[in-house]
Amino acid sequence: MLDFVVCVGGIYVCFLTWSTLQERVTTSTYGADHQRFQFTIVLNLLQAAAASLVGFIYIRMVQRKPMLTMTKHRWRRFFQVAMLSSAASPFGYMSLRYINYPTMTLAKTCKMVPVMAMNKVLYGRHYATHKYAVVAMITMGVSAFMLCKSSAKGIDVVENSAYGLLLVLVNLAIDGAVNSTQDQVFAEDAEISGQHMMCLMNLCSCVLMSLWLLNPLNPELSNAFQFLRTHPRAMTDIGMFAVCGAMGQCFVFYTLANFGSLTLTTVTVTRKFLSILISVFYNGHSMNTRQWLATSVVFAGISLDVYMKQAAKRVIVHAVDDKRPVSAELREEVDEAVAEDGPLEARDV
Repeated sequence: MLDFVVCVGGIYVCFLTWSTLQERVTTSTYGADHQRFQFTIVLNLLQAAAASLVGFIYIRMVQRKPMLTMTKHRWRRFFQVAMLSSAASPFGYMSLRYINYPTMTLAKTCKMVPVMAMNKVLYGRHYATHKYAVVAMITMGVSAFMLCKSSAKGIDVVENSAYGLLLVLVNLAIDGAVNSTQDQVFAEDAEISGQHMMCLMNLCSCVLMSLWLLNPLNPELSNAFQFLRTHPRAMTDIGMFAVCGAMGQCFVFYTLANFGSLTLTTVTVTRKFLSILISVFYNGHSMNTRQWLATSVVFAGISLDVYMKQAAKRVIVHAVDDKRPVSAELREEVDEAVAEDGPLEARDV
């Protein structure tokens, strides 16, 4: 019981702090000159470096396992995923200039939409009927949220706009390619675990972003260092942001290994809802009744998906216990659910 409390508490503390710091770093101003930290590649580099280091420590000290033996093919696949991942993040951060944080968080719950689309387009995967119902509920909820804008103004002056939502959709589309490619890597190489992906993908991302920042024609790195020297509080916020995200991933993997995918999914879904609540009440964003209803529709769709996955798994377990045959379609659906609730949920917190 203590392990469970520590795991769930660790996920909540790390990722609720992470989301609060993410909003602060990307939308708040620092210093008497009221400057914003706009160096997204540097922010991504620091986050990737922390995630890679913590992933390595988790593998070697918590799991007590050797690192993956690397081949040219494995390096190529990790760099492929890293390139897509590095390209996706700037669009998400840029969107916060045009939409507020609750809107971005809610829009990112649509992540399964591009993941399904990319898997279907790139790899020809098929999905159960309820998946399309879930996608419809999430899409309608997010669309209604954007259409039912609040007329009241909070302390945030950012106006939710179609352009901001477009940037989030681009981010989600590339994320869909990232996740579907990761799923393909896991499927073709059974030795690669989620922890290996966390460590090595982020290491490759560090290499790619470092090459971009060290380009003499790119002033972002020197400008970022100058900003951090002038505004030391930003350095503290960014450091805590990177560490909280990396530590939270460790709690995610430990929870998945010890308490199962249903517990993990429930925790991550409620965490996202709590992130919206904190952003609304702590940072003064305003949401009207219709937007709260639209948010409820989104999370109802996600809850339906969780319930259907667990129901399919129970059918498999009972059939095995009773020595009854199980259809290939149901086995495929359960395998898909396990794949999504494993590394996919660990990546999407």
